[in-house]
Amino acid sequence: MNAAIRGFAEAESDGIIQVSTGGAAYFSGASVKDMTAGSLGFVAFAREVAKNYGSTSPCTPTTARRTSWIPSYCRCWPPRRPRSRPDVTPSSTRTCGTSAETLDENLRIAAELLQRTSAAKQILEVEIGVVGGEEDGVENAINDKLYSTVEDAMATIQALGTGEQGRYITALTFGNVHGVYKPGGVKLRPEILKDIQAQVGSKVGKDNPFDLVFHGGSGSSEQEIADAVSYGVIKMNIDTDTQYAFTRPVAGHMFTNYDGVLKVDGEVGNKKTYDPRVWGAKAEESMAARVVEAAQQLGSAGKALK
Repeated sequence: MNAAIRGFAEAESDGIIQVSTGGAAYFSGASVKDMTAGSLGFVAFAREVAKNYGSTSPCTPTTARRTSWIPSYCRCWPPRRPRSRPDVTPSSTRTCGTSAETLDENLRIAAELLQRTSAAKQILEVEIGVVGGEEDGVENAINDKLYSTVEDAMATIQALGTGEQGRYITALTFGNVHGVYKPGGVKLRPEILKDIQAQVGSKVGKDNPFDLVFHGGSGSSEQEIADAVSYGVIKMNIDTDTQYAFTRPVAGHMFTNYDGVLKVDGEVGNKKTYDPRVWGAKAEESMAARVVEAAQQLGSAGKALK
């Protein structure tokens, strides 16, 4: 959390910190694993810490990957009467990642949530299509199902409108996969986004009718990112890249300071090396730098709303 907020601040960029169901459960404590409590704690922590960076309304969306999780998790916010929650801000977003369901069921759930998010002045993110790889125990094969179609996009417009029913952003898939794979293992086709924008736009009378999301952005080339942005992508997820950026300096610290972080041969170790705040600071610095890099690639660096 601190690394992400720091990275946005150093890049002078706005950004979204996203917590999945697994991340929210982890945040609540290993012995508790309450994803609702974890997500609410996540939001409260972010709001307080971000104030030190000049931000008063950090974006903290939640994600649901299975319909069975939505009643307890994705619907825990926003409340039915948003005015009773002064901490709900216009910049908040809510992600409904139910791509594991059929398209019809996915859009039915999204339409219900759009009413709630719109009333709470929040933006809904919907995932249309299948993202390959594994996240939070949900795994999808890497095959032709990873590519959204014009028909998928039109069904989304028919169910959710073009903004008149509430603001939403759309994660159309173009070969997206969670995680990072060796070259050739994943075939991204961002040109699909351009084609969908053009065909759907001509039918609804609106240029680029979708604000798009790039799921599974970790490991993508600069050209793939640039192309996706030019076709309407306004948000990219880089969880795997930030995980590695956080862990890599920790591994280096442990190997370099082996006899300090461990009590070897009856010695007492060195508190200055095994103190989690020491190696944690290195992790934070590294991940913040990765966030800055992403902001620069996406074109948001230096453009934070004031």
